[in-house]
Amino acid sequence: MKRKDEIWADRKRNFLGLPWSFTKYLLTPDRLFINTGFLNSREDEVRLYRITDITLTRSLWQKITGTGTIHCDSADQTMRNFDIKNIKKPEQTREQLSNMVEESRRANRVYTKETMLTGGFGAPVMEGPDMEHGMYGQDGPDPEDMAENH
Repeated sequence: MKRKDEIWADRKRNFLGLPWSFTKYLLTPDRLFINTGFLNSREDEVRLYRITDITLTRSLWQKITGTGTIHCDSADQTMRNFDIKNIKKPEQTREQLSNMVEESRRANRVYTKETMLTGGFGAPVMEGPDMEHGMYGQDGPDPEDMAENH
């Protein structure tokens, strides 16, 4: 799974913090790859601009072993929500991933908007090269429609 444009790579670690597993993670400038399995293997990838939220969790045992789990929510059809489990240097990795996601969004002109709906906050609206113009179209919400909803 080694690539020339590799920026970060790690393996899922066991409960002792040792890299004895068949799950590998690889980060490139535009994609995150997750390779699982030994005899039957599977490689998933998600484009960085599709990641919508990143959360780091660390149990007491993970703090002791110096590992952590990064949870990612994405707009990707096949990966939706996924975890980068039990990796070393999780704070640095989360920060690097977060910065690269923002950079990828800017490069691909993908923007996430928080929208106000009548019942409160709605889900993020994604816009970008392979998406239409979000929930409201190219010109944004119609002020008359917004007035009718209130």
